[in-house]
Amino acid sequence: MTWSFTGKIIPQLQFTLSTMGPPVSGIFSGFTKLCKGLAAILVGGHIVVQLLPSSVTYLALIPARTIPYGWNLITAGYIEQSVVGVVVSTLGLLFLGKLLEPIWGSKEFLKFIFVINFLTCFCVFITAIALYYITRQENYLYMPLSGFHGVLAGFLVGIKQIVPDQELSPLKIKAKWLPSLMVLFSTAVSFFTPEPATYLPTLIFGTYMGWIYLKYLQSKPEAKHLGDPNEDFAFSTFFPHFLRTIVDPIASKFHQMLCGEPEAPIEVQDYSLEGSPLLGSDPIEASRRREKGARALEERLAAAVKKSEESNANGTDNVGSIS
Repeated sequence: MTWSFTGKIIPQLQFTLSTMGPPVSGIFSGFTKLCKGLAAILVGGHIVVQLLPSSVTYLALIPARTIPYGWNLITAGYIEQSVVGVVVSTLGLLFLGKLLEPIWGSKEFLKFIFVINFLTCFCVFITAIALYYITRQENYLYMPLSGFHGVLAGFLVGIKQIVPDQELSPLKIKAKWLPSLMVLFSTAVSFFTPEPATYLPTLIFGTYMGWIYLKYLQSKPEAKHLGDPNEDFAFSTFFPHFLRTIVDPIASKFHQMLCGEPEAPIEVQDYSLEGSPLLGSDPIEASRRREKGARALEERLAAAVKKSEESNANGTDNVGSIS
């Protein structure tokens, strides 16, 4: 089995859902129980801060009050203060979770959300403190920061890892560029919006922490190592090709800090010493992971097609009985 057969899965799925009759609602089916439960938490958190505005002080991340309210490093990620925020976060969680949870497993999916949320909020806290000392503007200390968009940014990194070469219709953009385009677009928009510090650092750190976790920390039962050693998931792949010669040496230094040894060159990673694979090289495992993701997407496509056929058959029977 090869990875190439997944090249048309997502466009076919989109076509199937768009051509389904009255049950266009099928696009809103198939969500996992875990994602529904987390979505309920997001909606519930939004309702709480609307009914009790003072609760934002205790639940959102306010850098000047994080000590002693240290728990807001955890709670802030699940609190949406605006209607638009809760709608986008809920839909993003449901649809992206529907793709990622079957591949990662519920336990790993929940662990990813918890770790990325905490690390993102911690980095945002440090950034806000740093911005205050640089600019001496107190609004960096007292603005309430919250939202699930950091985790959603991490989800996009997961999509990049699983189906990097998948083209998304109708934009014809490969999935591997989604995190980079999101950060680029958000950075450009930040020049024209008030207080970009309320969302931009969260998106940037959510993307970076998502990559750090998937690259170095994610555990997989079928693998003997943590993370993803695949060179196609290197940090430089977030950048255009002409910038990678600049990014690679810097990224290699950080890799050495995290792993304790320099990153092996691409041409050496697939070789072995005395029959044993080099540390961090496991192309067979990476291929298995991609095939698993492909099978999960194919199963969802088959389920959508079957549901469409059943709905059409029921509609035909109803018409026949009426006539």
